[in-house]
Amino acid sequence: MKVMLDSGPVGLVSNPKRSAEAMACEKWIGTLEAAGHEIVIPEIIDYEVRRELIRARKRRGLIRLDELKFDYTFLPIDSDTLLKAAEFWADARWRGIPTADAASLDIDVILAAQTWMYSNEGESTVIATLNKKHLAQFVPAIRFSAG
Repeated sequence: MKVMLDSGPVGLVSNPKRSAEAMACEKWIGTLEAAGHEIVIPEIIDYEVRRELIRARKRRGLIRLDELKFDYTFLPIDSDTLLKAAEFWADARWRGIPTADAASLDIDVILAAQTWMYSNEGESTVIATLNKKHLAQFVPAIRFSAG
């Protein structure tokens, strides 16, 4: 199985301050990896975490985020993914359950589209997140919990 990491888990494992929750998340990801699952960092999630690290001037966090690209599979965004994200965005609004404000970039639908596109390569794919409510309407999602 391929496990796509959402910004919550990526933010935790890229944080150089080793909180109990960050260490639990890192251990959980290690357990998934040891079980043979491919851990994937989608480019849209790198963007979401990176922009905040840059804004907050957290250089050590940026270094750790860059290191994660070598630890796990990095999945770039492509045009087909953005087309699928636009479909997901419109569909959620038609159904009356949008994942973000209409004016926002809506990273959740882009992440869902990256996951959907990647899963069409034949292997089951799931998003690991701290809040699966928005994502689970499009693709399978599991929730990381330190407790």
